Amino acid sequence: VQLQASGGGLVHTGGSLRLSCVASISIFGFKHMGWYRQAPGKQRELITSITAAGGTNLADSVKGRFTISRDNSEKMVYLQMNSLKPEDTAVYYCNVVPSWPDYWGQGTQVTVSS
Repeated sequence: VQLQASGGGLVHTGGSLRLSCVASISIFGFKHMGWYRQAPGKQRELITSITAAGGTNLADSVKGRFTISRDNSEKMVYLQMNSLKPEDTAVYYCNVVPSWPDYWGQGTQVTVSS
C-alpha cells in the first residue's frame, strides 16, 4: 500500500496550496500521520504531524504558515500551505510517524517561484 499525495503545483511566493493524501491503510484512525518533504539535494524531513487524537506538531520552518488536518472517515490527511516561500520547493509526501518504508508514494511536487 502506498499513500498517494496530490495537490502540488507551481505558485508564486506568498501563494497557497492545499495538499491531500489518500491513506488507505488499516486502522487509519489510530495512526499518527505526517507530511514529509524532500528538497533537491537534501534529505527527506518530517515537517508536520497529527496524532490520532488531533494534536499537531510543526517544524519551525513551517510554523504559522502550514496546517495539517485529517478526516478519519475518509482516511484523508490534508496540508494547507500559506505564505509559501521558495525554500518550500520540494516533493511532498505523507506517511505514518515514524515513517514506514512500504507507504512511500511518489509524492507531489511543490514549486514556489520568487
